[in-house]
Parts: sequence; C-alpha cells; structure tokens
Amino acid sequence: QVQLVNSGGGLVQPGGSLRLSCAASGSIGSRNAMGWYRQAPGKQRELVATITSGGNTNYADSVKDRFTISRDNAKNTVYLQMNSLKPEDTAVYYCNFRNLILAKNYWGQGTQVTVSS
Repeated sequence: QVQLVNSGGGLVQPGGSLRLSCAASGSIGSRNAMGWYRQAPGKQRELVATITSGGNTNYADSVKDRFTISRDNAKNTVYLQMNSLKPEDTAVYYCNFRNLILAKNYWGQGTQVTVSS
C-alpha cells in the first residue's frame, strides 16, 4: 500500500502562481511515477504532468511552459509549480502514484485549485 498526502492549492488570480506538493509513504518501490491529474466540473479527469523515479517528465500540452513538475526522491515527494495560471486551470487536482513494476495505481484525496479574479 502507498499513502499520499498532498498540500497546496487554493484561490489565486489569473496570472498568479501556486505550488502543489504530494508526499508518498509505504511500499514505494524503486521504479515508480508520480504526478498530477485534474478534474474540472462536468469533465473527465485528465493528465497534468508526471515524473518517473528516473526523472522523465510528461506534460499535458495545455500546461507546457507554465507548469513544472519535480520530485525529491529522498523524501518521496513530488511538486507541481504552476505559473501563469488561467481560469481554465480551475479544477480539483489529484496526486497519483504508480508502481511501475507491480502496475499498481494510487490516488491522493484531491485539492481544489481555483483561478478567478
């Protein structure tokens, strides 16, 4: 089992910045991927960004050049720095952990990000 605890999120004006973090604990394993997905009202959950334990990153086209994902493997923590936020970034953001060897998937509890003036 893997437990995920995330922090960050909140209300920000358009053009502002926020930072999300998510710490994993439990059966982490050596090969994994952590990342963020989001779900806006009435829409399906979608990929935001992921990063593997080896440092490979993947971003949704809509957030490239605005969001940066990083991780601290010693702390099993992933960060999402969100800059130049837009109203369409408003959603519940979910932390995700994938054990790439066992093919197991875990989700955090979700955190609200609201971009509004």
